Amino acid sequence: MAAQQIENIQEKINWHWRNSMRTVRFLAFDARAALPLPLLLVYARLSTLLLLITSLLFFRFLERKGLTFPAAIRNFRSWVVGSNRPGWIGVQHKKFTDYG
Repeated sequence: MAAQQIENIQEKINWHWRNSMRTVRFLAFDARAALPLPLLLVYARLSTLLLLITSLLFFRFLERKGLTFPAAIRNFRSWVVGSNRPGWIGVQHKKFTDYG
């Protein structure tokens, strides 16, 4: 009985570690998708508000399709760079493979 109470107390002390790897959320969105928010606070215009809303809705759409914010950014970067990897010498040059 006393051991169970001690275990419950230890559980209550360390409960916050359970959620330490969760994605930080801003309302219902990934907080990293709200990066235009500080820009809106500094430069409060309709265009900045539309930029914020567009970015939130775009990344929310991608998240609903199963693509997280970091994965979407990596996917965009690989699309921009393409299959050419000029930083590699010919021996280490690997062909870009898309498994998705």
